[in-house]
Amino acid sequence: MGKLTKNQKLASAKIEAGRVYTLNEAAALVKEITFTKFDASVDIDVRLGVDPRKANQMVRGVVSLPHGTGKPVRVLVLCNPDAEAAAKEAGADYVGLDEYIEKIKGGWTDVDVIITQPQIMGKLGPLGRILGPRGLMPNPKSGTVTPEVAKAVREVKQGKIDFKVDKGGIVHSSVGKVSFSPEQIVDNARAFVQMLIKLKPAAAKGTYIKSIYLSSTMSKGIKVDVKSVEA
Repeated sequence: MGKLTKNQKLASAKIEAGRVYTLNEAAALVKEITFTKFDASVDIDVRLGVDPRKANQMVRGVVSLPHGTGKPVRVLVLCNPDAEAAAKEAGADYVGLDEYIEKIKGGWTDVDVIITQPQIMGKLGPLGRILGPRGLMPNPKSGTVTPEVAKAVREVKQGKIDFKVDKGGIVHSSVGKVSFSPEQIVDNARAFVQMLIKLKPAAAKGTYIKSIYLSSTMSKGIKVDVKSVEA
C-alpha cells in the first residue's frame, strides 16, 4: 500500500474511528476532508435489508433532489416531429429520431439520459445491447418513456435521478457537489433516503436501512446515524 499524502493524512485525522455522525455533521465533514482541485461529487451509499435476487425485494425508483446534483446532464430526446419543439424548449441537448438511432448503432452514446415516447420504443429494441450496459435504455419506471417528453426533460435537468439496488443490497447515488452548502447536501440526502423508505418492499423483513455512508469522489466514507436521516 502506498504512503498517504499530506492531505489524506489530514482527512483521516478528521474522522474519528468508530464514530457514527449525524447527517448534519457528516455533510459538513465531507466538505472538510475533500482536497480535490475539482468540484468533487458527494455520494451516498445505503445498505438495505433486502435480497435483490428476489423480484419482490427489488428496490428501484426515481427521486427529484431539491437542489439537483450539481452535474450538467446531457439529454437526448427521441421523439416524433410534433414533439421536437417542446423538447428543445424544455432544455434537451439533442432532439430527433432516425438520425440519432443510426448514430447510436454506430457507437455514439455521449449522453447521460435518453427520453422517448411510448410509440417509439419499438424502434429502440435493437439498441438494447448498446444502451442497456450503459444504463441508457429508456424505461417507463424511471419516467424516461412518456408521452410528456418536455416535462420529463425539465425534471431531469432540475435534478431528477433514478437508482437501483445492486447485487450486494446497496444503493449508490450522487447527492450533490462539495461546493454545495451542508444544508443543501442534507436536504438532498434526506430526500433520497425518504424515497427509499417509501419504496420498501412488503417482502423485506427485519431492519430495512442497515447503514448509510456519505463520501466525496476521493474521500473516505463517513458513517451516518440512520435515525438522523430518517427524522
